[in-house]
Amino acid sequence: MTGIHILGTGRCVPEKIITNDDISKLTDTNDEWISTRTGIRQRHFVQGESNADLATAAAQKAMERAGAKPEEIGACVVATFTPDHMSPAVATQVQHRLSLPEDCPSFDISVGCTGFLYGLTVVRGLLLQSGYSRALLIGSEVISKVLDFDDRSTCVLFGDGAGAAVIELSDDYAFTSVLGCRGDDTLLGCTNESGTERHRIFMNGSDVFRFAVETVPRCIEETLQKAQLCADQIDYFVCHQANQRIISSVIRKTHLPEEKFYMNVQNYGNTSAASIPIALDEMAEQGMLSPGTRTLCVGFGAGLTWGGAVLEW
Repeated sequence: MTGIHILGTGRCVPEKIITNDDISKLTDTNDEWISTRTGIRQRHFVQGESNADLATAAAQKAMERAGAKPEEIGACVVATFTPDHMSPAVATQVQHRLSLPEDCPSFDISVGCTGFLYGLTVVRGLLLQSGYSRALLIGSEVISKVLDFDDRSTCVLFGDGAGAAVIELSDDYAFTSVLGCRGDDTLLGCTNESGTERHRIFMNGSDVFRFAVETVPRCIEETLQKAQLCADQIDYFVCHQANQRIISSVIRKTHLPEEKFYMNVQNYGNTSAASIPIALDEMAEQGMLSPGTRTLCVGFGAGLTWGGAVLEW
């Protein structure tokens, strides 16, 4: 069956860097407490930028690197749980700003940190039924706007940013995806308090940690089985960058080589749906994604959701 090929990637993070010391001025914590428990050293926060600003900038870079013209884009999907408005969607703003065709379906999906992985299957399906072969997939978040700095367990974890990819249908590149959901609205999410406009992230950290460490290795195994590959045939594993301890636990549980796991959570914190495309863009810039490279991307998020995908470069 027709696979997909990522032609180009791009990322955009706000200029403002927030260190652990900066966070310690806002809540009862310190650099040692944050870094030893999460691996995070800094993150980026918006200063007036909107979600659409970040998403558009990342998409522009991806299109430039892919050599893609606006009229070639047949779908635009943004994975986010922090849109600028309840309506219209961030994706429609991107469609307008980039002058994409009017017959280009553009919408947001909200699957938390698994959004980019869900989006790969979504855009593939859209392209298969359209007259186009190329699409934009963007993960973009402004999580700083929904942080509760009275909750030390969550406010230290997250950052803002966007990552994008231009995706093309191709018979020459295989694509395998595994997606799942275990409906739960109590362990991890973002809600607004009754009768107010205030939104905030909530999380039961210990339960989410156990969910991730149980789910991610299983998802890796299921994705490999579906792709009919063994772990030795994967060049890099790109996990959702939520927490260094989670990724380290996954490495120990799977007995896979640590050097095959890309990690940048120390520089960005948890950027939710943006974390995997930001990582892929960094890897592309570093020359790690040469032709023939295979990556297995895997993530988990609110919902509770999870997903894995094998991409060939």
